[in-house]
Parts: sequence; structure tokens; C-alpha cells
Amino acid sequence: MDGQRELLLAKLRDCLRAGQRRPCYMGFLDESEAAFCRGFLRKESAGYLLWGGYEEAERVMAGFFPDYMEPSADSFPLTALTFKYRFGDKLGHRDFLGAFMQLGIERSVVGDILVGEGRTVAFIRQEMERYFLDNLRKIGRMGVKIAVGCEEPLPSIREYKDISGVVASDRLDCIAALLCRTSREKAARLITSGAVMVDHQEVLSVDRRLEEGDVISVRGHGKFVLDSFGPLTGKGRLTVKCRKYQ
Repeated sequence: MDGQRELLLAKLRDCLRAGQRRPCYMGFLDESEAAFCRGFLRKESAGYLLWGGYEEAERVMAGFFPDYMEPSADSFPLTALTFKYRFGDKLGHRDFLGAFMQLGIERSVVGDILVGEGRTVAFIRQEMERYFLDNLRKIGRMGVKIAVGCEEPLPSIREYKDISGVVASDRLDCIAALLCRTSREKAARLITSGAVMVDHQEVLSVDRRLEEGDVISVRGHGKFVLDSFGPLTGKGRLTVKCRKYQ
């Protein structure tokens, strides 16, 4: 286990102990850290919840709760900020994150940043709300107005490109070959070299069986979500439907 994972594990254990007495929260985790936490916490009996401010959030906080409390999203110390600007202003995720980092804050303070036309919604630690409001007037060179809270529907966090095809089986090397438009042999080399992750965890086994809903990342080729298997073709091959993150 590398140093970052050891530090994350130590924080998890500290929060588990503290959560036995009162609610305790970890800062925003990225997808890989969240996947590690889920794997670790499945072995624990403690009450916990991972929440990022809305369903399907990529960056989430981890909350730990004593036995007498039901884990609740409403209790999480996070808030949404809505940034409004002219529709013609071209601002992206990198612009917002860069402006936030220039405030000297840690990455764990900021959750997902949902960029739309003329409006962006960012989720942050609640205790930092006033600091953001007092210190942010521009994103890049563009003036913005900030309001606490957000309105539905939220800006879309991602777009997808549909991918479909037929494969010999649900093995990782077969699926990776389809996603990367390459041979199974080359896909196998990508896997054994550590270039492939499933649900944000490195997988080195070419015969790992995949399931619907798995997220596959291939270094240099992108990130994909596996939507469905089936039906079988007349020759017994497996139909697959996926989406690639754009």
C-alpha cells in the first residue's frame, strides 16, 4: 500500500472511532479514494454514508454516525454555490478549479463542479462558504455573481458517446479490446502493465469478469461505463453496450 492509501486508511480509522460518539465527516474524496473507502467500509459494522450533494456525484464526502443516528444526507456539512455569468462567456471546469485553488484552499474542500451555459454549480465544505463569497469576484477574467444554493435541474457533469459491439465473453481483456478498438493481445498488455482500472481500482488480471454498471478507465484511451450485456448473437457471441465519457 502506498503512502497516500496509508494516510487515507488512517483517516478512515480515526473517523470510525470518532463516529461512535458523534457524527464525523471526511473531506471530499475523488472517485478512486471513494472506491477504496467503500471497499474498506463494507467490512465494518459502523453506520456510514458517502454523499456529494446530489445523486451520482463523483466527488463525495464520507460521513460516519453513531448507532443512535440514522445516516442522512441532510446532515452533511456541505453546500452548493451557484455562479452566474454571461451566456457568451466560455468558462470551463479548469477555470473554476484554478480560481478556487488560488484562494489557497485544499482540494478536499471542493466537490463536483458542474459547468453549464451561463451557470455553474459547485459543491463545497459548508464552513468555507463565507470565504468563497467574500473572496471570489472573477473566474479567469470573467466577472461572476455567486448565490448560495442551486436550482434543479443541475448542469450536466458529463456527456457520453455510445459504443456497442460483440465480444467473446465478459472478460476484461475482451471488453477493453472493444473499448480501445484494438486486439485482445494488445488489450491484455494494457491490463498487465497497470493501465486499466475497474471502478477506479487497478486491475491486473486479464480474465476479470465485468458486470453491468462497471466503470472502466484505460490510460490514454478514456473512461467508459458498461451499460448492458446481451443478447447473444446467433454465433454465441455477447452483445455489449457502453458509453465513453466525453
